[in-house]
Order: sequence, then structure tokens, then C-alpha cells
Amino acid sequence: MNAKDLKRLAEGRDIDRRAEAAAAAVAEAAAERGLLDVAIGTTDSPVGELLLAVTPRGLAYVAFEDEERDALLARLARRLSPRLLDHPGATDEVRRELDEYFEGSRTRFDLKLDRRLMTGIARDVLAATARVPFGRTTTYGRIAERIGRPRASRAVGNALGSNPIPIVVPCHRVLRTGGDVGGYAGGPERKRRLLRLEGALPTPPRSG
Repeated sequence: MNAKDLKRLAEGRDIDRRAEAAAAAVAEAAAERGLLDVAIGTTDSPVGELLLAVTPRGLAYVAFEDEERDALLARLARRLSPRLLDHPGATDEVRRELDEYFEGSRTRFDLKLDRRLMTGIARDVLAATARVPFGRTTTYGRIAERIGRPRASRAVGNALGSNPIPIVVPCHRVLRTGGDVGGYAGGPERKRRLLRLEGALPTPPRSG
């Protein structure tokens, strides 16, 4: 790479930095004037990059990196508010608590939650799920019993699969009867990884 190419590269990086600073300033000004309803940020984690959506009510959404970002943002704009911007500073507290969780120094989250994306039976299912403690697991059937619908195991599974705030609302702690990890919006390997982190991964039954 010659000197001219290096100069172009440096100029390009400078433009990128200025663009990022300008975007951050716009988001900060919008937040200060009460014009920002949904702040977006990201954080790295052992289960991949997580996208975070925070409103004045609290954490509203945690998305795994597999989720298509444009479609997600369009859905958040439609369901929560179109006044949505990248504003990582507003997600600092969420990122801090997630970091502590993945480092093993936090066993419960103290975050405010915006539950507007939880509707119908999912509200009851996820409220019961939120009470399953760190390092413990339960089953779809037990959650169905806790919400007074003992025959609704399938509906419980569907509600868990639509959980908008995974990890913080610990749907990964709900297993199939018999100990199989079952489904998970982030995929079964992520579910196993979270359970392993908490020391709650079930031992597979011995064969033979």
C-alpha cells in the first residue's frame, strides 16, 4: 500500500468517526428533548453480539445476531414507536449487568423491563418464567400449572419462543419433561451454553 492509499484510508476512517460522532450527538439531543422513545445499542457476549432496545420504561428487547436487523427495527418502530435511534449510552446499564452475568458475578438482573411486547398468555408465562432462579430449571408443564392452565404446555412453549427479552427473562431455564433442553429462539446450542454457565445443564441419560 503506497502513501496515497494510506492517506485515503486515514481520511475514510476520519469520516467514519465524524459520522459516528454526529449520529451520537443527534441521538443525545433527541433523548434530552424527549424525542427518543427507543434507544438501540449492541453488546458482545459469549453467545454472540446482542442487540438491545431500551425505552423510558426499561429494557424492551434483546435480539441474537441471527435476527435480521432491518426487519427487527421495523417491527420495534411499529410496535413501540417510530422515534427510534442508535444510542448506545442509553443501554449502558443493561450492558453492564449482562457483562456481570456472563462473567459469573451476577445471578439476578435488577433492570426495569418494558413488557409491552408480551401479550396474551405470554405475559403470564414469562412472568412465571422470570421467577425461576439462577442455576435451577423447570418444565413447560410446571409453568403451565403455575399459570393455572395445566393442559397448555404447547402454548407455554410458543410463548417462550416469542420471549422478547431472552437471558434477562430466563426462558432458557424451561426444559422439556425428562430433561431435554427443548427449543429456544436463539437455538439449542445457545440454550445449552446459558445453562452450562449457570451450572444447570441437565446430564444426558445413560444409554444401555
